[in-house]
Amino acid sequence: MGAIEDIYEDLETDVPEEEFREAVEEKVEQMGGLADEETAAMLLAHELNENEVNAIADIEPGMDEVKFLAKVMAVGDLKTFERDEEDEDGRVINVEAADESGSLRLAFWDGQAVDIDEGKLEVGDVLRVKGRPKDGYNGLEVSVDKAEPDEDATIDVEPGAGSSIDALTMGQSDVTLRGLVLDTDTIRTFDRDDGSEGRVSNLTLGDETGRIRVTLWDDRADRAEELDAGAAVEIIDGYVRERDGSLELHVGDQGAVDEVEDDVAFEPDADPIAEVELEETVDIAGVVRSADPKRTFDRDDGSEGQVRNVRIQDATGDIRVALWGDKADKDIAPGDEVLAADVEIQDGWQDDKEASASWNSTIVVLDDGADLATGGAGGGASAETTDAEHAGLSSFGDGADDADTDNSGDGAAAVSAGTGDTSPDGGAKSAGKQVEFTGTVVQTGDPVVLDDGEQTMSVETGERVQLGQEMTVRGELRDDRLHAEDVF
Repeated sequence: MGAIEDIYEDLETDVPEEEFREAVEEKVEQMGGLADEETAAMLLAHELNENEVNAIADIEPGMDEVKFLAKVMAVGDLKTFERDEEDEDGRVINVEAADESGSLRLAFWDGQAVDIDEGKLEVGDVLRVKGRPKDGYNGLEVSVDKAEPDEDATIDVEPGAGSSIDALTMGQSDVTLRGLVLDTDTIRTFDRDDGSEGRVSNLTLGDETGRIRVTLWDDRADRAEELDAGAAVEIIDGYVRERDGSLELHVGDQGAVDEVEDDVAFEPDADPIAEVELEETVDIAGVVRSADPKRTFDRDDGSEGQVRNVRIQDATGDIRVALWGDKADKDIAPGDEVLAADVEIQDGWQDDKEASASWNSTIVVLDDGADLATGGAGGGASAETTDAEHAGLSSFGDGADDADTDNSGDGAAAVSAGTGDTSPDGGAKSAGKQVEFTGTVVQTGDPVVLDDGEQTMSVETGERVQLGQEMTVRGELRDDRLHAEDVF
């Protein structure tokens, strides 16, 4: 095989080899003998490949023309429209396509659209595409000039529905997924380049395999305010994108978020608090030891921010968690069982580690049916168990195991669902029981919250106390609170 044949063989082009050879000869003549056939062939190859991109992620709106490979993920319906000053209606069909780096929409027009509608293109086909990219309504879109199947090329993305969160892959579209709503955000608005107003909101879904952030666009954004945490939902016709290194599931005008009656399990796998390291992004779970009042502050740009600190404890240790923005408004109180997901570990006050829960974090207050797999702040699991397993939550929502599992074999106290507190003698709290408790004040106000290093106790007392003060109280335990009769 000669030099020209080798160069042509390496080309990704639809130009016939005979035409390429003729162009090489013309190029040699144009250069007046300054280049031989091999050099002329290399120059032509560069010109032909000038618009070739290595991946969808390299395509940007505004490029004149691009050539690339993509796999068909979903095929839309044929649509007709009226053209200005033309008798014949126009036709268009949208195709979702992807490679390992990203996804986009392909717009096929008129005759090509009719061919696709007649079944000449199937999901899973790999296409060699030439077209003009632009910023479309739902993201990057390429108006196709030419597209041909390439049976020899392979692209490692799979079309169709993801049966679970861990099965989702970059570039998937037409995704159907069931999950449990863990958290929701408010609706935000923004201005598009065409002057129209866009709307977007987010919610977080979990299933038995993991957790994912869902972005809802425009009319679908209302669903974030219509759904409550704990609701089981089904995402229909979603598509997977990447943001800051993590996958997100997006729902646009063609998708839906429907509430379903089926039970959906969610089993988070949290990190032991004692093992988290600075600058890590982790999931932690445990019982709230203390909760400070919300504070507001002025940002450098003049806007007002807000933050609230809570302290969460699991069987391995405890950590302060800073709840920023809307998360500071969450109804969280001492004794609540909480999952704090995607929180960043930072340097805190007095060189202590602190977890920061920002916009992309998820804070879940668990229902009464949930229990801590490692016993949480009540000391329900031994340190040996925690080192071997994540200090996660075994379940969430309907169908969760009861929290009073018998742990008598290892001397652990049962955790009261929704409180995490145990009595000082190691048994579960019981109404009307006279108890005595010694601990450090970790919250003042009503109630006062004491912590003895293993558990917390909510105390009703009229005594004036200070944070950090050590005190002993004796009295009757009613409704998970110690009504102090003696304080010393």
